[in-house]
Amino acid sequence: MSGPASGARLSDEQLVDWLRLIRSENVGPRTFRQLINRYGGAGAALEALPGLAAKSLRGRTIRIAPRDEILREIERAAAMGVRFVATGDPDYPPLLCEIPDAPPILSIRGVARTARRDGVALVGSRNASAAGLAFAERIARSLARSDYVAVSGLARGIDAVAHRATLETGTIAVLAGGQARPYPSEHERLVAEIAKHGLLVSEMPLEWEPRGRDFPRRNRIISGISRATVVVEAARRSGSLITARFANEQGREVFAVPGSPLDPRAEGTNDLLRQGATLCARPEDVIDALAAGGPRPAGSLFDDADRSPDDEPLFDELDIFSAQGAFAFEESGPKPTEYPEPTAARETPPAPVEPCADARELVMSLLGPAPVAVDELIRIAGLPAREVQGVLVELDLDGRLERHGANSVSLITT
Repeated sequence: MSGPASGARLSDEQLVDWLRLIRSENVGPRTFRQLINRYGGAGAALEALPGLAAKSLRGRTIRIAPRDEILREIERAAAMGVRFVATGDPDYPPLLCEIPDAPPILSIRGVARTARRDGVALVGSRNASAAGLAFAERIARSLARSDYVAVSGLARGIDAVAHRATLETGTIAVLAGGQARPYPSEHERLVAEIAKHGLLVSEMPLEWEPRGRDFPRRNRIISGISRATVVVEAARRSGSLITARFANEQGREVFAVPGSPLDPRAEGTNDLLRQGATLCARPEDVIDALAAGGPRPAGSLFDDADRSPDDEPLFDELDIFSAQGAFAFEESGPKPTEYPEPTAARETPPAPVEPCADARELVMSLLGPAPVAVDELIRIAGLPAREVQGVLVELDLDGRLERHGANSVSLITT
């Protein structure tokens, strides 16, 4: 069997192969899925990766995570009370499986069953006002009484209040770094408390020190785990708005708490309301809406045509991310989920379709700096879908492909 059936866990050998593959250079969640589907399993994908990379990169090699490095990570994780769950594992957050860039494997620490409960993300300013903090605590406690789990990112301000208000009932903290490097360090005691009653979740290597680009990566998991996202306070250049944008792309409800037009910490939330987010003036607004309705249509907020460059988020707490040949992130966006491995055993994996040189040249000629939907690319190219996807995998490994929302891609020009 190449991967776990639904409700099953990876074998020890599968766990090593999955971790090696996702920890390899330029292999993000989408490329991971494509490699698995193409070669029938992580082990086979690892065997094929050097040849595929050599062909795509014309002699330049990529770093494939060494087996002994992964074995040390697994051993260290076990000593910390951390274990790994893959899609298909009963302790993998079920809603997270639905997003297009779901991490193929997560590390978790704490009460595993917390991941199976309905979650609501509570996010907001690190430098929140007293009123904002009080309201966030009120929402978190009300959600807990209605048996929802508060999900947040362990940051200062709104995040920390949401976690502390629901310690006894269960909360989920999504880490930007590895389980051994929670950020900020001042929340060490809070981390220990969450591990007793709730859950700590990370997709990063155990000892990974978080960098600037890791925070939006984390934010897509926060929204992906949750049925809805509530933004309490957010300036226009706030990372919380990225969580709201991911929630919107994932078809989840987005709530915003209104604030004074004189307070810059409310500019982002007030903008969300103007863009169509649901008003949250009391906790019942969230609880009643979740009880009454289905999912919001994906992408129903945020008119990108009206978006100002000034609205782009800044992450100035930490320095800019550098993969250093270890781990690559691909932008999230809504697309049909086929994630990630076949759930039934295959005696003989299907033979991969190797793209010919003409196919590569044709696909590259159709790509440019402007994003294009993959389905549209396949239609225009007039090639089999697997052949086009094969070219895209090679471009991924070459570092020349950029992923966008709505299953779109563009060519990185140098």
